[in-house]
Amino acid sequence: QVQLVESGGGLVQPGGSLRLSCVASGSRFSISNMGWYRQAPGKERDLVATINRYATTNYAGSVKGRFTISRDNTKNTVYLQMNSLKPEDTAVYYCNQLYGAINSWGKGTLVTVSS
Repeated sequence: QVQLVESGGGLVQPGGSLRLSCVASGSRFSISNMGWYRQAPGKERDLVATINRYATTNYAGSVKGRFTISRDNTKNTVYLQMNSLKPEDTAVYYCNQLYGAINSWGKGTLVTVSS
């Protein structure tokens, strides 16, 4: 069973930056697709960004140009650098690992963008 542990969330003012980290257990990290999703209060969980085993990235339109996903296979870690944060980015951010049909989730980290 893969364990994913997110960190780096918190309270930030509009226009600020945060970097989220997600550390994965197990030996399949480097060959897995990794992603960040978010769920705002009262809304469904939505894709934020993904990065595959070849480091090809994909972003939701609402974060393109502001967020950057990256991975360090030597540390089994995926990152989400978030810049120019907006109040509408407030949500619980979840890390996701997809390996074949095995879909694993972390418990999430809360990001609050507010003045």
